[in-house]
Amino acid sequence: MSVQLDARPPVAAAPPVRPTRSYRLSRFDARWSPYLYIAPFFLLFAVFGAYPLAYTLWVSLHEWDLLGTDPTFIGAENYTRLLADVDFWHAVVNTLGIFVISTVPQLLAALWLANLLNRQLRARTGWRMAVLVPNVTSTAAVAIVFGVLFGREFGMVNWVLDLAGVDGIDWKANRVASWVAISTMVDWRWTGYNALIFLAAMQAIPRDLYESAAIDGASRARQFWSITVPLLRPTIIFAVIISTIGGLQLFTEPRLFHAGTNAIRGGPSRESQTVTMYMFENAFAPYYNFGYGSAVAWLLFALIAVVAVVNVLIIRRLGTGAGTRPGGRKGGRG
Repeated sequence: MSVQLDARPPVAAAPPVRPTRSYRLSRFDARWSPYLYIAPFFLLFAVFGAYPLAYTLWVSLHEWDLLGTDPTFIGAENYTRLLADVDFWHAVVNTLGIFVISTVPQLLAALWLANLLNRQLRARTGWRMAVLVPNVTSTAAVAIVFGVLFGREFGMVNWVLDLAGVDGIDWKANRVASWVAISTMVDWRWTGYNALIFLAAMQAIPRDLYESAAIDGASRARQFWSITVPLLRPTIIFAVIISTIGGLQLFTEPRLFHAGTNAIRGGPSRESQTVTMYMFENAFAPYYNFGYGSAVAWLLFALIAVVAVVNVLIIRRLGTGAGTRPGGRKGGRG
């Protein structure tokens, strides 16, 4: 038995195809261009965010008066001294009091206002633009105007209270009254801003959900609590976090509200001195203790983080249960 061999010569392998320059550029662009696009943010954050944050932590471990002397390492002494400082805790109570009085009504009013602007109103664009006017107004101008409105002798608020038979209030010398006055100022300035954020999120909700709920007989209030609020939960969490950061860093409004020699102290007896004002008082004029002021800043950072996490957990729980009835059934007829 003979075996016939293939007499054809072997086929030579094709030479490898080298990728062209345009192909290599396209691969490089697809893989690395996203990182190049976002690199400027991280570079700026590293220079103006991360480095100052780390440097402030280093400074908080030193004694430094900023007047030409070299910083002296003292460890955690600034923090232990700060935790025993009565004036610091007084400022913390003021900050939390103003934050609660201003932020909670502000977000509720913004949610109601956004729901109102989301309806078919005449001149809706004009109303939506009008609610943003307080936010673009100068903070200094707003603080001066409200300082006059809440004046003790000739303020319009005390004049209205006098018409109602209520004795005038010394808004700048009474602790709780100064909280209310400053909170009113903050609410007036920021409610419209949060309302527009909520309005933008409301307009992204499909209208057929409301139409189906209306066919099922759900009232407007039921639609709001069972459809709008649950679907707005991510936006509400965002607004709560932003309001928490801004509310706990309050400085300009109480500083200008108490115009005069005791402005940085929040009044003669520190009636409305916030943590940021206390930090400025110690880090700069009149004490120039930069290490102690840096310790105040880091404890304020920790306070903001704790309050923000607590608020997010509360909002998540409220948003989860907003669309359910007792027994676990979804909201139907209202």
